[in-house]
Amino acid sequence: MAMNNRRLEFGRPVSGKRRLKDLMLQKDNRFCADCGSPDPKWASANIGVFLCLKCCGVHRSLGTHISKILSVTLDEWSNDEIDAMIEVGGNASANSIYEAYIPEGVTKPGPDASHEQREKFIRSKYERQEFLKHSLRIVSTKSSDRRESFSKRLMDSFRSSSGSKKMEGMVEFIGMLKVKVVQGTNLAIRDMMTSDPYVVLKLGQQKVFDQDLFSADDIMGEADIDLQPLITSAMAFGDAGMFDDMKIGKWLKSNDNALIEDSIVNIIDGKVKQEIAIKLQNVECGEIYLELEWMSLNQ
Repeated sequence: MAMNNRRLEFGRPVSGKRRLKDLMLQKDNRFCADCGSPDPKWASANIGVFLCLKCCGVHRSLGTHISKILSVTLDEWSNDEIDAMIEVGGNASANSIYEAYIPEGVTKPGPDASHEQREKFIRSKYERQEFLKHSLRIVSTKSSDRRESFSKRLMDSFRSSSGSKKMEGMVEFIGMLKVKVVQGTNLAIRDMMTSDPYVVLKLGQQKVFDQDLFSADDIMGEADIDLQPLITSAMAFGDAGMFDDMKIGKWLKSNDNALIEDSIVNIIDGKVKQEIAIKLQNVECGEIYLELEWMSLNQ
């Protein structure tokens, strides 16, 4: 029995979070839609796929008009967003459209793929729509018309009726992130006896770095940082200056990230800050310690 498109269990409506969790537990949704990493914790609410942390970082750089990223466990979902995910049906259904025609020579990234490999494939798949069925490809020259037309045709291909949200809007700038590199320890040696390291920070299309002008640059590791706990906590509390020092959030250490220990989000002296200890990846050794500070636009 159904009521208002909500399943009933023992006479009571099943919650939106439960419906989303049930969808995530289906076989094909237990792995990232783009790289196959197990146990994805993120989703693109408008595309309808479940994603790992590394792939969702690339999705964020596409802009919310292409892919709206939400945490399955941490974020609040609207009924429309949950309905849209269920209408699509998850990874297998979405990939049957977005990966319908992957040409020879194009390899789908695996769980151990580099950021560059993921970005190249994901942009081809969603931004340029190179693997879509020809009937779904966008040919209009007007951006808003392209997105609306594509959204309609895509949802028609999933045999959805109506009521799901259109993929529209623009990237919204909500604040400024300050990053302080506190220290690096046990770093890999890349010169004769030591190294002259610097840090490259990437956030979407933005890049900040300290270039070495006098010797060749060697990779000394990399790591992904999840900003969602910091931003979600900061937005929930609003003006941090109104509160005493307190803990307001946490990024938990897990097998899916490189955290050395749980990372706490605090209000300290009226500022939202987070200390992060990360074990560098794709390198023989090394840890890096960061301090993040979030400043909303209304501060």
